Amino acid sequence: MQPKKNPSADLAKSSGLFFAIGFAIVSGLSLWGFETNVSTGGKGGGRESQVDKVLDETVEEVHIELPDTPPPPPPPPAPAVVETVEVVENNTNIQETAIASNETTKEEKVVEVKQIQTPVEEDIPIDVPFTIIEDKPMFEACKNVPKPEQPKCFKENLDKHVAKTFQYPQAAMEMGTQGRVNVSFRINTDGSVTVLGVRGPDKLLEAEARRIIEKLPKLIPGKQRGKPTPVTFGYPISFKLEQ
Repeated sequence: MQPKKNPSADLAKSSGLFFAIGFAIVSGLSLWGFETNVSTGGKGGGRESQVDKVLDETVEEVHIELPDTPPPPPPPPAPAVVETVEVVENNTNIQETAIASNETTKEEKVVEVKQIQTPVEEDIPIDVPFTIIEDKPMFEACKNVPKPEQPKCFKENLDKHVAKTFQYPQAAMEMGTQGRVNVSFRINTDGSVTVLGVRGPDKLLEAEARRIIEKLPKLIPGKQRGKPTPVTFGYPISFKLEQ
């Protein structure tokens, strides 16, 4: 027969209480020792320096070498875009147009082009003064006169024409207008006469001088190098009233 234990004597049940009491005692002693050390000041200074010295001697610099990391691989190339071409069947009939060729199998006839002669432009005659023209223009009355005397014959017949045709303007006579009018005219290649200009003291006298020259008959034209040439001539007509 086993003896029964007293429940109050079971230590396992009181282990928690004993741990708490012991922890409190240890904590109190530690706190008391810390305060005593602080209050004593320099007594513990040598110990602390010894601890620092030991710590300094035991600390060693540790160099950690990092392994060489290879560079990251390049990114993969972008995938190529492939265009899908859809082939659509076209059943439309395409009519081919035949292009006619310009080539011919027949022999072409070669046409000979005759040389076209360009007409030679004749020299356009220019006005030549009466004094330097080779063959002077003349009246019909001077046709058989020797060449050296033709200028004198021309002047005499012109004077006769002016004296025969001359009419003093009545209005100019009443106003006593008089003076000399210079007339410039041209003997054309066909013998006709064209008045080029008149200059005088009065319009009435100028008009009469123009009328006199325009009344000249058709003359024999002057010539230069054997060709009919227009000739210019200047002639003064005097209007003078008798006192």
